[in-house]
Amino acid sequence: MSTPKPLPLVLTMGDPAGIGPEIVVKALRERPDLRRRLVVAGDVATLHRALRITAPHAGSAEECLMLAEIDRLHAVGDVPPNCMAAVQACVLPEPATLGHIDALAGRAAADCVRWAAQAALSGEARAVVTAPIHKEALAAAGVDHPGHTELLQSLAAAHAGVPESTLPVRMMLSCPGLSTVLVSIHLSLQQALRAVTQEQVLQTIRITHAHFQRAGLDAPRIAVAGLNPHAGEGGLFGREEIEAIGPAIERARRDGVLVSGPHAPDTVFMRARQGAFDVVVAMYHDQGLIPVKLLGLEHGVNTTLGLPFVRTSPDHGTAFDLAGTGQASPTSLLAAIDAALAATSGS
Repeated sequence: MSTPKPLPLVLTMGDPAGIGPEIVVKALRERPDLRRRLVVAGDVATLHRALRITAPHAGSAEECLMLAEIDRLHAVGDVPPNCMAAVQACVLPEPATLGHIDALAGRAAADCVRWAAQAALSGEARAVVTAPIHKEALAAAGVDHPGHTELLQSLAAAHAGVPESTLPVRMMLSCPGLSTVLVSIHLSLQQALRAVTQEQVLQTIRITHAHFQRAGLDAPRIAVAGLNPHAGEGGLFGREEIEAIGPAIERARRDGVLVSGPHAPDTVFMRARQGAFDVVVAMYHDQGLIPVKLLGLEHGVNTTLGLPFVRTSPDHGTAFDLAGTGQASPTSLLAAIDAALAATSGS
């Protein structure tokens, strides 16, 4: 009996006015081994434009890369070796103006994410990798979610027929040597401070623990950052560590989780990079993302924890200033693709 072929990975093109389509094409030029393992969900005309923009100099062996439009995911295995497989996953009257916020581009990007998520939720795709989208373009399009994480949470909850509150998700950013999971994501700093509650912190610790166990680490070493300078200095600089963070850590320990803290936030990321911890739980967006992006933006990967499927993305934005130049690097996108493939190696 023949062994069934692994399910394909779905890669979304991102905002068509940004660098997403270009880095998608460049990634598949650089890595021919991926061409029959993933399908690009996007706009065919936009992807053709990206092929032209990023075409290498004459004489390159990879200059002949072409696009093969398919209508079924499993057809990816039948595309010629010099082709990238793509599905028309959105409606876009014409390719968006590069480098500009555009409601039509925001709508197209969101529709591609919806298409990819549905493929994963229905069991047709092994994982989803998303190229960057633009939050202002999403808002202009009337999309009621500020980013990928919230949109994917909503789609997964709707598919399961449950309220979003019963499907909590978290963002994890990783680079070589450091992974950090966020208690809150796209909130104002004032709102983020109010989100530092015992239940929110405990939920984040539990989701983090479950993710690393699924990835094969039986007892991940989780460090929890404090919110205040020096983790509050016993209440001198704030009481969140005493009233919310510390009690959450104690409850997780009683559940058998290997978690410590609250640690001083100005040193805990350095200690994790030195090998003391496997992952750091950070209290808000910038507290956790600044150290990761400082250490390894070029190789950074964003992973959504808590979804019923694997989703990763590069750790950078749409880079409107680079769109159309062909200069954007696919390195972070390739890291995200490899992370998704590694996380679903048994699929």
